[in-house]
Amino acid sequence: MDIFAATRDFERWLGRSVPVVRRDLALKHQRMAQDPFSFFRATFYRAIQQWLEICGDLAKAPRLLAVGDLHVENFGTWRDREGRLIWGANDFDETWPAAYTLDLVRLTTSAHLAIREEHLSLTRREAAAAIESGYRDGLGEGGQAFVLAEQHRWLRLLALSKLRDPVHFWKKMRQNAPCAADQAGSARALIAAALPTGQPYELKLRVAGLGALGRSRASSGSPPGTARSSHARRRACGHRPGPGTSAGPSRGSTEPS
Repeated sequence: MDIFAATRDFERWLGRSVPVVRRDLALKHQRMAQDPFSFFRATFYRAIQQWLEICGDLAKAPRLLAVGDLHVENFGTWRDREGRLIWGANDFDETWPAAYTLDLVRLTTSAHLAIREEHLSLTRREAAAAIESGYRDGLGEGGQAFVLAEQHRWLRLLALSKLRDPVHFWKKMRQNAPCAADQAGSARALIAAALPTGQPYELKLRVAGLGALGRSRASSGSPPGTARSSHARRRACGHRPGPGTSAGPSRGSTEPS
């Protein structure tokens, strides 16, 4: 099966499983053709089809709940319940039980593509070594979160310098089209459960990313003038548990991103 047949097959399955937005799928196809890294980000369904064939030995490694579509742009910051700035993987809409090596291979491959396109200023060997050592360190520390203010202050300074202007961010958010009740699906209940009890919020349609582009996506924010209106946001996309689909809300964030 070539990539065209694989894409048609995946999108037919996707349409039977969740509501899809056809114009967003067309946009996804355009972006897939822009460069190898965009193609890589948009085609996890193809990678998982070929995983056993290409990486048969690695696929025999112990299984866990893998991130799946892990790449160098799927890391970022958010605030935890205590308001602390956290850094880590922040996109989980392709999670699926798989060998732990799947995430390492995907992340390393994405780094190699980013280096080839001169988005990262290090060698492929250096990138692979950093990913391996970081993974080993994470296991050794029991998977603790990267709390930037407490343990990784240099990264906190870097993250704070890259945060988007919240005024511009919320203005753009509020310009998005409202999400109708029939479009929200299970996202409404998931988002409501993630926000503080009783906090009012608005649901907006959102077009972003590549892997989940084509699925109905909802993003929430508190209306202007309400308590914590500039500090709380949650988002979710249509999902059905299965290979290449999400098993819950795709992201939770309280940082403009």
